[in-house]
Amino acid sequence: MQSVLGLILAAGRGSRMGEITATQPKGLISVNGKPLIDWQIDAMRSAGIGTVGIVTGYMSELLQSRGDEHFRNDKWEATSMVESLRCASAWLNSNGCIISYSDIIYDRTAVDLLLNSKADIAITYDPNWHQLWSARFKDPLSDAETFRVSTSGILLEIGGVPKSIDEIQGQYMGLLRITPRGWHVVEEVISQVALSRRPDLHMTSLLELIVELAGFPIYCYPYIGLWAELDSISDIAIANHLFS
Repeated sequence: MQSVLGLILAAGRGSRMGEITATQPKGLISVNGKPLIDWQIDAMRSAGIGTVGIVTGYMSELLQSRGDEHFRNDKWEATSMVESLRCASAWLNSNGCIISYSDIIYDRTAVDLLLNSKADIAITYDPNWHQLWSARFKDPLSDAETFRVSTSGILLEIGGVPKSIDEIQGQYMGLLRITPRGWHVVEEVISQVALSRRPDLHMTSLLELIVELAGFPIYCYPYIGLWAELDSISDIAIANHLFS
């Protein structure tokens, strides 16, 4: 049986963090004295993942002491997270990978949900998203995306602009699992995207295309533990409070 690897996408700067990321990658922002990327690595290792790789880009030299293997997105300034993911295609072609954004915090139970899944593509989501979004935004709908799953837990819709809260059954967390078979599907879908559009292809857009173009099932697992996303300076205080 192939081992499952961990992969953290940490190529971007996080420009909305302003001066905080002027001298460090976003993944090194501290929450209660602990860098974000260390929260992610610890959650993966405590769930039994022995090898963790990192896709770097902005100030990559500051992340060299973290993780076991590094991939570099040399075009990090002009590309999105999907292109960072493709930098680790050698891993994804031969191993199942738990993939994490570098600006989120969660505990090992979120990783366990994906490790226990037999799906080729699986994601976690927060069904209680409204509470967190209400703390982050004056109007939770201003930043939330549509998210609908079937009664059997298969993704129906993601990434759209919601008109009402009824279109949102949860929020995608930025944590997913892809097997080699699933990665083959991902590559097939990306090949159908115009070359000019690929650098700007976001992860939620990719997931939506997998559903629409390939009709391939993406299984969704509700996570009810603590988690936080750090997308702005105000999110740091929220994360410090949640993980105090």
